[in-house]
Amino acid sequence: MLAPILHHPTVFHLGPLELTGFGLAVLAAFAISQIICQRELWRRGHAKEAEAIPDLVMAALIGTLIGAKTYYVVLTGDPSAFLSRGGFVFWGGFMGSVALCWATIKYKKLNFLRIADVAGIAIAAGYSVGRTGCWAVGDDYGRPWNGFLATQFPEGAPPSTVSVMSSQFGVSFPAGTNPLDMVAVHPTQLYETVMGFLMFAILWRFRSHPHKEGWLFGLYCIVAGVERFIVEFFRAKDDTLTFGLTTAQIIAITIFSIGAGLMVTRRRTA
Repeated sequence: MLAPILHHPTVFHLGPLELTGFGLAVLAAFAISQIICQRELWRRGHAKEAEAIPDLVMAALIGTLIGAKTYYVVLTGDPSAFLSRGGFVFWGGFMGSVALCWATIKYKKLNFLRIADVAGIAIAAGYSVGRTGCWAVGDDYGRPWNGFLATQFPEGAPPSTVSVMSSQFGVSFPAGTNPLDMVAVHPTQLYETVMGFLMFAILWRFRSHPHKEGWLFGLYCIVAGVERFIVEFFRAKDDTLTFGLTTAQIIAITIFSIGAGLMVTRRRTA
């Protein structure tokens, strides 16, 4: 058993203004995503689509915030979560972002698959950076763990106490355990940061693929589905459904299948 890491939120104060690590990470994630999308579209010679990226990034931001919060509220049945700082769910944000970006792309009469190809690279990069924000505020941590990198979140969102782990995540503890005791858990935010970077590296490696537009976005869906399916085994969750899988894992399988379909149907040389 190793001594756990004691986590404290990252907050910066500029006079009366409070800047959280989560907010800064989200800002950096969308900025990096915009840079990647525009430069890759320019490299491919699609200036019209590149010029539309700022509008699409704004649509992605709004769609992500609405989708992520809505998914969490539906999952927990707690409408008050709309006003809380935590509770942003990746799949909800992903679906909200794709839906609003699709509507914006159609409105501007652009090519959805052309933009989706470079967006997959950008989403992976933004995901890796954005997950550092979850670490900064102590959100989205994992199940109890006493091994390497085990972390306690006394000021997390929510704190990783016995009471929270048992009431919100269905974790069982021995009778008589103090509900205020801190629990060391998997730092799944760090796992997701690393896996997000690996996703980006894979997509960046294949950015010059010879296949039709949409093939690379299919590859993104596959690696994103695999990443989410794996990390769910470590996250603190209490929404197990069919065959012992969580809601997020079932969605991950669906996204994986969509990605496989895209790669097969778009595999021919462009």
